[in-house]
Amino acid sequence: MNLRDAQPAAAGWQAHLELGYAAREERTILAHRRHNGPLLVQKPFYPEGARVCHSILVHPPGGIAGGDRLQIDVAADAGAHAVITTPGATKWYRSNGDVAEHRSDLRLASEARLEWLPQASIVFDAAQAKQTHRVSLQRNARYIGWDIVCYGRIARGERFACGEFQSRTEIFGTDGRLWSDHAVVAGGGPLLSSRAGLNGQPVSALFLAAGVEIERELIDRCRQIAGRSPSRCGVTSVPSVLAARFVGDSIEAAMACFTALWQIVRPALMDRVACAPRIWQT
Repeated sequence: MNLRDAQPAAAGWQAHLELGYAAREERTILAHRRHNGPLLVQKPFYPEGARVCHSILVHPPGGIAGGDRLQIDVAADAGAHAVITTPGATKWYRSNGDVAEHRSDLRLASEARLEWLPQASIVFDAAQAKQTHRVSLQRNARYIGWDIVCYGRIARGERFACGEFQSRTEIFGTDGRLWSDHAVVAGGGPLLSSRAGLNGQPVSALFLAAGVEIERELIDRCRQIAGRSPSRCGVTSVPSVLAARFVGDSIEAAMACFTALWQIVRPALMDRVACAPRIWQT
């Protein structure tokens, strides 16, 4: 079944989470939070001091099934700095025919900084899924984010043989669109096996840093890191955006590669050394 021909589900988890971050003198606080349905945020914490607010998003059902609709809206006010991650992999379950959707809308005011660093997504065989990620940046707002997707439960020997996964990522600045990326991956389709696609590898990932002009020296340093990865990883840039793509055989390799890139890019864009969320070690 193609997603474009699917009808909306009559049932499923309907969840909506709103988060608003604000700067208060030298501190970033979670000034607003509201949720409807099973999508929550844990109590904020400050492993690198009061200036940066770390948050962990939690989806208690543990996975996204056909008919589920998840919406996350994040607003960062002027001068706020937030880091958002998840406690584990997002699972897109096998569908009974209904489409599962996950949408995130991130809005950064002038001088705001936001890091969107979720753990990987695992797309089960026969999943019907649609993911949309939109970032809006005002003047001198800065964003770092990534998306790591594994097609099939590879630890069980499962491949993404049927179903469909749609993914759209967009970044907008004050003068218009800075980045747009749209993928439609059909289970068992040619994109999974083609040398111009995933070349038989189950993991595909995208790293983005945006908001300021990217210096050539930073691009070169990121390319050195990408070149050391045993998997395929390339780095490029367009005005105000640095992008890295990864294709490989494991989530761990993708996470290691992107963490190394983040450790280089974060000081340049956020003026802070990398401070990995503690939840990644649990």
